[in-house]
Amino acid sequence: MTLNKEISDLGKVHILGLGGAGMSGIARLLSAQGVEVSGTDAKESRRLEALRKIGVNVFVGHSPENLKDCQTVIHSTAIKENNPELKAARDKNLKVLRRADALGVLTRQFETIAVSGTHGKTTTTSMVTVALQACGEDPSFAIGSELSETGSNAHLGEGKNFVVEADESDGSFLFLSPKVAVVTNVEPDHLDHWKTFDKIEAAFVEFCELTKERNGFAVICADDEGGRNLISKAKEKGVKVISYGTNSDSDLKITNLKLGLPGPSFDVNFEGKNLGRIELKVLGLHNALNAAAALCVGLGLGKDFKNLKNGISKFTGTRRRFEFRGSADGIRVYDDYAHHPTEIAATLKAARDVVESGKIVVAFQAHHYYRTALFNKEFGEALGLADQVVVLEVFAPGEEAIPGASGQTMASLVPLPQDQVVFEPSWSKVAQQLVNRAKPNDIIMTLGAGDIGLLAPEVLTLLEARQKS
Repeated sequence: MTLNKEISDLGKVHILGLGGAGMSGIARLLSAQGVEVSGTDAKESRRLEALRKIGVNVFVGHSPENLKDCQTVIHSTAIKENNPELKAARDKNLKVLRRADALGVLTRQFETIAVSGTHGKTTTTSMVTVALQACGEDPSFAIGSELSETGSNAHLGEGKNFVVEADESDGSFLFLSPKVAVVTNVEPDHLDHWKTFDKIEAAFVEFCELTKERNGFAVICADDEGGRNLISKAKEKGVKVISYGTNSDSDLKITNLKLGLPGPSFDVNFEGKNLGRIELKVLGLHNALNAAAALCVGLGLGKDFKNLKNGISKFTGTRRRFEFRGSADGIRVYDDYAHHPTEIAATLKAARDVVESGKIVVAFQAHHYYRTALFNKEFGEALGLADQVVVLEVFAPGEEAIPGASGQTMASLVPLPQDQVVFEPSWSKVAQQLVNRAKPNDIIMTLGAGDIGLLAPEVLTLLEARQKS
């Protein structure tokens, strides 16, 4: 494939934070276009091993020597300015790009479908991708987790569309040039960057306005209060909007909704016309809404409903989104990325469809002190939807602690009897705490954005040992 000038001007590329979901995807996309790519991460991971197999030169442990003869350095927001490789790149006057800048370079040659929102971005981006594939397209994509169907989080396709998960956490979604802007919901989060909710709302309006440059449209959830406000403000700015939800005035209406196993099913009414019924293989009302967003994208692009339906109805999820990790001793173990009270509540409500007569046993690890301080009460209330709760200490590497923003405080706010909630500061004891609280027919769930997903194998090992004893 012939490189466009923006990409060829990058030369040899070195990526910092290579093992992250977003950065590993960029490495895949650049490598697929023939760019020589290297990169560094702090620790080994399965993503690094996968990148080695496609020819990326991987380093573990940051050192200026890793830059070698690269011309461009791309870094994630997790990389601090005192990082030795980033400092060396600046000292050498190399071209330095943030992830958002790199995504802009990669996507400008395509018609971009950018999916943003406080929750649901990864799943919705994935659903849009599989829906377009079912229409016979080969879209490029960059997703915040791996598709279950392909095991990959990024792909350089032959089609004209590029589906990208657009990150609002630091404003980087405003560096894109989308033809379609999807907003799943708008809630207070990432206030360490935005400071106020008004600034978050303004950024989402600006994000939707970007579609006017490509004669495109925005897809926005009408069930979400923040989404409804955004619909009004975007339309005032002259943005074409397709709304979706169970709300009666949505352009795409979810009707006759049925929740439960194996997943929600509902009838689709689009602009006053009944198109048919869709059945999903992923759980929860939130995933019905994510599917509706994906349908809006496809229908807005003129795709056939039956093909879109076929793709979405076969979608089985992404890694760390209600991911089944195994079972032992009559107990099923799941892992989920939920790290905001709204996400936790949606996940645990969906878990009720799975557990049926059993109990839900949850371990949760909060991510960032600022988020914990802001939502401690809401975290407690959301975790109260479980039956047994183990709260870990906050995962906030390199951050300064905030008084009261702790796992112990959060545990005290869970509205369950004291014997059903425990604060466990020792990582090594969490798996045993979960196993001790679970009985056959129960489910165990690990929730959080940090390393908590690593507990699942240990939990399963303990359950297997108990079963044999």
